[in-house]
Amino acid sequence: MPNRSTLRSFPSADTAQRTRQVFVSDLILNCLIGVHRHEQDGKQRVRVNLDLTVEDQADGVDDKLANVVSYEDIVLDLRALADAGHISLVETLAERIAELCLVDPRVQRARVRVEKLDVFADAESVGVEIERKNPKT
Repeated sequence: MPNRSTLRSFPSADTAQRTRQVFVSDLILNCLIGVHRHEQDGKQRVRVNLDLTVEDQADGVDDKLANVVSYEDIVLDLRALADAGHISLVETLAERIAELCLVDPRVQRARVRVEKLDVFADAESVGVEIERKNPKT
């Protein structure tokens, strides 16, 4: 059975516009998240999926990390965000993740999916998926 948490609609990179997709799949974070009293005392598992449309540089990447949007930096930033304190809503967490990704002007679009994994015994996950465009591009 396919994993339903994985984003299925990855747009293909457009060679005319010179874009690429940078993604993070099924990152599990432990967050203080939720509106209910019992959710404010302990961390919950949250799964994050990201799909970023990134502008390619006209002259290529030259095999240098500085010339690309680093998924390692994104993951480190997501971990720091998860440790930054309580958030009431998964919608808020998704918005903050999108904002974090769109700080880099090379990121044209961010699709973010956030899922709480341990809410209902009879559901694998609940959550939200958003898509935001960079106002700078």
